[in-house]
Amino acid sequence: MFGRRGVDAKLGGAAIPGWAIVALVFMPFAAGYFLSYLFRTINGVVSERLASELGLNAADLGLVTAVYFLVLAAAQIPVGVMLDRYGPRRVQSTLLLVAALGAAAFARSTGPLSLLMSRAVIGLGVAAALTAGLKAIVLWFPRERVALVNGHMVMLGALGAVAATLPAEAVLGKTGWRDLFDILAVTTAGTAILIFFLVPERSPEGPSATATGGLRDILTDRRFWKIAPLSGACIGSAWSMQGLWAPAWLKDVEGMTRSEVVTALCATAVVLSLGAWLLGMVASWTRRKGIRPETLLACVAVLFILAQLMLVFRLPLPSIGPWMMIAIVGSATVLSFAIIADYFPKEMAGRANGVLNVVHFGWGFLAQYGTGLLLAQWAQHDGHYPVIAYQVVFGVNVALQLLALIWSAFGKPHQAEIASSLSGRGMRQEQRTTCTAEPVVEIAFHHVRHDW
Repeated sequence: MFGRRGVDAKLGGAAIPGWAIVALVFMPFAAGYFLSYLFRTINGVVSERLASELGLNAADLGLVTAVYFLVLAAAQIPVGVMLDRYGPRRVQSTLLLVAALGAAAFARSTGPLSLLMSRAVIGLGVAAALTAGLKAIVLWFPRERVALVNGHMVMLGALGAVAATLPAEAVLGKTGWRDLFDILAVTTAGTAILIFFLVPERSPEGPSATATGGLRDILTDRRFWKIAPLSGACIGSAWSMQGLWAPAWLKDVEGMTRSEVVTALCATAVVLSLGAWLLGMVASWTRRKGIRPETLLACVAVLFILAQLMLVFRLPLPSIGPWMMIAIVGSATVLSFAIIADYFPKEMAGRANGVLNVVHFGWGFLAQYGTGLLLAQWAQHDGHYPVIAYQVVFGVNVALQLLALIWSAFGKPHQAEIASSLSGRGMRQEQRTTCTAEPVVEIAFHHVRHDW
């Protein structure tokens, strides 16, 4: 799947073939991320039943769904520290058991408050689903293949969004949303057990940074703060739209039936999964051509903004096209985390990814809940919000993304600033990159212009 070159590794002096690394490391963590994506997007299918049975309005649905992102954002830095300290196997397996308990509680909810609390527990339980996988990839795969393997991870994980459409609808038709969440609880617990007993342990080579020092290096890195707002504004918004407001828009604006909505969501989810694979391949290819992933992320952001504007202005084109582009942007974490892997050493990967995910999930919460609050300002007609409501809300989102794009494009630090910021870390940075014989400027440019 990743090619033979550079995949084999050693554990305890014994060589481990590439296929074993894929089977014992990559696939179990991909399964955990699959469940995370399923939980993230499942409310788009069950929201109508929740609203009908428990009397929820748009603001209620937005808060119940978005609290998942809020808890994820709050947990990212502690989870990142735990990943760097205890390793992805133990952290991921423990937290997935928490997600299983949250799913079981969600199945027994009787009102908005119990839904809110149980979904928050689910969010806590899947808080390491992506970053644990990314940490494992950094530990087990060579740097030049990180973007490609990240793409496969997100691709397989995004299949959870596919499972949250037609397959989930089929289960709902036979059992109901409560039984569906009971099934998810059992599956999540089984995955936790699989990861704990199957995945081998591996520690990063080189000295480990302290939790405080590592976070300080990340939070004061100028390059990080040039890329994080754009990544959060695009990826967080795409998650928000795909996970809840896409089905509402298709129903209210396009007038689709429930069957048509679920089919459209399935199509966009498939595109989301394929988009992750495609972005990983393109990032690997363009990097060999000297094009940095930061540039590729900016191009994706421009296409994302154009897709939303097509919806806002109701251009006479099939709306499924813009929604597919929006779905692809949800997989742009492939690019963001490849960028972060260039900026920081392996022993800080968990914390660096965690801090970036705070931005992703924090923006996802604000976008998802904020959309519900704004939509609730308009009165419903025959159970539908007016078109102008969606146009205003999506327009506000686009304006914020444009500001983030401008900041990223015109506020980038010069190479001299990058070298200066890294040289201030002295020999500690040289030890982390295992390039103690190189001049400081070469160390700085090693992460920015590394030849993939």
